[in-house]
Amino acid sequence: MVEGLRDTGYVFKTAVADVIDNSIAAEATVIDVQLKMDFRNNIFLKIFDNGIGMNEDGLLNAMRYGAKVRASLASLGKFGLGLKTASTAFCRKLSVVSRERGKDDLVKATWSLDHVVAKGEWEVLIGDASEGETKEFTDLIGERAGTLVIWENVDRLLRNFSRADGKPAKKALSLHEQELRDHLSLVYQRYLNHDDKRARNVVLRLNGVNVDPWSPFCDAEALLAKEELIPCEMPDGTKSDIRLRAFILPRKEEFKTEESFKAAKLSNANQGIYIYREDRLIHGPDWMKLFTKEPHYTLLRVEFSFNHKLDEAFHIDIKKSQIILDEVLYERLTDFLNPVRREAEQVYRSGQRSKTTRKAQGAHDTSNRNISGKQGDINQPEVVNSDETKGEATIQNPQGQVRLKIGVSAPKNPADIHILPVDMIEDGLLWQPAITKSEDGKTHIAARINTGHPYYQKVYVPNLSTGVTIQGMDALLWGLSVSELNCTSDANKRMFEDLRFEVSRNLRKLVEDLPEPETE
Repeated sequence: MVEGLRDTGYVFKTAVADVIDNSIAAEATVIDVQLKMDFRNNIFLKIFDNGIGMNEDGLLNAMRYGAKVRASLASLGKFGLGLKTASTAFCRKLSVVSRERGKDDLVKATWSLDHVVAKGEWEVLIGDASEGETKEFTDLIGERAGTLVIWENVDRLLRNFSRADGKPAKKALSLHEQELRDHLSLVYQRYLNHDDKRARNVVLRLNGVNVDPWSPFCDAEALLAKEELIPCEMPDGTKSDIRLRAFILPRKEEFKTEESFKAAKLSNANQGIYIYREDRLIHGPDWMKLFTKEPHYTLLRVEFSFNHKLDEAFHIDIKKSQIILDEVLYERLTDFLNPVRREAEQVYRSGQRSKTTRKAQGAHDTSNRNISGKQGDINQPEVVNSDETKGEATIQNPQGQVRLKIGVSAPKNPADIHILPVDMIEDGLLWQPAITKSEDGKTHIAARINTGHPYYQKVYVPNLSTGVTIQGMDALLWGLSVSELNCTSDANKRMFEDLRFEVSRNLRKLVEDLPEPETE
């Protein structure tokens, strides 16, 4: 059993955080974490804290699998298992050194898995702290109460490396240290931010360097798009609230400084719901299986906070790393998220449109030249007259003369005579016929193409560097525009408008699951 309990699913950073929970539960104000490799290439982890220490009885309880419930139900420690299961997930020897009062002698208890396996008994070893442990304890904590947790015989952190002293192994240990620092800065953000009054202030150090708080919500830069308190009542009558807050971060170019942009860590991985129990992050970011992560929600981050009174409602697991929502909460959460998801997507899309427009500049020049060379062979309607101010024109086609509401303009780029890329078209159309005027005063039939349409962003943009593909798609839309104007009459012009609307809407749906293009 003691070997089996090593496989409870911990990863290193969550295991260390589970041990730190005990320090915070013990009201520590300073926590010092050391992750080192000694000159014999043995890895060890030590966690010191200046919280409420323990006498021998308290220490034996803490080392018991399934320790007695803490007096405060709001404690970050919940099941009385975390210290043992989190530690032995990575080490074969766990020791805890502590004292209840500053003048007391240090007491030490050790779980050695090798000893338990050899003896076939659940036997915790009680003894005195070593001279080195006593000195380290005093140097960091002084003559006062506190606790030291020690992991030795760490066999599961770098087990894929045959040589612990090799450069790859040392680099991997350094990466573990950085990943741990990033994790702790997020998980204990409210405790580490001394301006945040929601949680008690704590100083947390990793290998002698303070861990700074990182807020995923970038409060100084982000827009608080929506906030809601959901009242909940448990079967026993206990009442509490869930707090939801949705933040939409700025686009890259809208951050006030380069430093604040870097601190925001904008990425697909960091979007989603961040779940806090008693001001400690326990899960996320993800969308709780409500939605999948998609690039156009990169700017959306949601806070979901509750306290210990709702533990049973959410089925908190041993690692305190996930929650389970019932159907009612899923519906409430979905209702809360839908409008802010649309708003976040709109902000993202507007930025993508400007990037796409820049990328599209000059991309259609070859198409324009190609169409110019071939248009004499194409049957086109005659532009009788046009009014750029009113956006109206009269054309002569086989159906007779038709008066149309149609875009009439001299393009900004003189080359855009037949294919005219624009930021947007009303009703979200992908394309529509237009009339352009070249520098020599001649009028031409053109196709306006909406660079903000998802089809353009997901199909056109990845192919902008492959000329033949773009020419083929441009030729298709220009051909459709010419054909529409050749066949339009006063009676059927609305039908063509509806057709373009339906096709554009269907294409929008068909490309939903295609990957977002790289527009940088």
